[in-house]
Amino acid sequence: MKEIRKTARDLMTGYCRVCPVCNGKACAGEVPGMGGLGTGSAFMANVQALAGYTFNMRLVHDITEPDTSTSLLGLDLAMPVLAAPIGGVSFNMGGKRTEEEYVAAVIDGCKQSGIIGCTGDGVPPFIHEAGFAAISAAGGHGIPFIKPWEDAELYEKLAKAKDSGASIIGMDIDAAGLITLRKMGRPVSPKPVETLREIIAKAGVKFIVKGIMTVEDAKLALEAGADAIVVSNHGGRVLDHTPGTAAVLPGIAKEMKGKLGLIVDGGIRTGADVLKMLALGADAVMVGRPFSIAAVGGLTEGVMAYTQTLRTELMQAMVMTGTRNVAELPEDLLFNGPRF
Repeated sequence: MKEIRKTARDLMTGYCRVCPVCNGKACAGEVPGMGGLGTGSAFMANVQALAGYTFNMRLVHDITEPDTSTSLLGLDLAMPVLAAPIGGVSFNMGGKRTEEEYVAAVIDGCKQSGIIGCTGDGVPPFIHEAGFAAISAAGGHGIPFIKPWEDAELYEKLAKAKDSGASIIGMDIDAAGLITLRKMGRPVSPKPVETLREIIAKAGVKFIVKGIMTVEDAKLALEAGADAIVVSNHGGRVLDHTPGTAAVLPGIAKEMKGKLGLIVDGGIRTGADVLKMLALGADAVMVGRPFSIAAVGGLTEGVMAYTQTLRTELMQAMVMTGTRNVAELPEDLLFNGPRF
């Protein structure tokens, strides 16, 4: 990983510093780029909220090979981790890798590692086209995310996403805050529950709504027919001064656990972070920037190396906390704060 990160730092110069701790401080306001919007406080809040939780260490037990595997939306995963949908290599990551190389690395690296990668959307068209092509080449093993475009473009892309062979499609409704897209003549917008219900019905496959930060929106997503939600503030890139996702997840989980799939992103960097989010109520997590760094720095092998590192860290954290498998977490896993 050291070599992969060094290569990524060289290739992403001017767009991402590949900091030792990816916390949003050095890249505040760098959008486009890999930073957070405005003051960067929403990006930083994700990291800070998660860091505020600590573990109870328990070692009087017989657990040596904890089970990290799980099932989500009909998928069998080696661990409860998805690579988040991030695109736009040319304007967010420096363009030293092509969009096709990057997204193929994410999709293939995740597939070979027993997890699943998501693909992004945006302007220009080659962003979503590269994503759909990579998923198709992987036999449908990927989750395409479509931004909340206006009708014609939205439904055209949903049809293409389904044609890629994907069994799950997502919409990152948090992208409605991307004013740059409207300025480019490609407006995105929030969706009322009636419209969202129509979109999900027309998609005809399992559907994830990404960008949920309140219990109220979680309930509306369920009402609209979503199979899962992603608790997310879009990596702190669409609205300054939002809370961290780890701060709002327990409240959402308390109301919604078991009613639909609960996925969360935001500030997750290590296997220990994955375990914390599971304890706070998530069924699985999405990891964003670290997968981008791994893909730029090492392509498919980089993604596989990071995934293996993440799983090793998760297993270590499970052993050290007396956690036998990710489906049965100890009630007292976290030292400070209720689970949900």
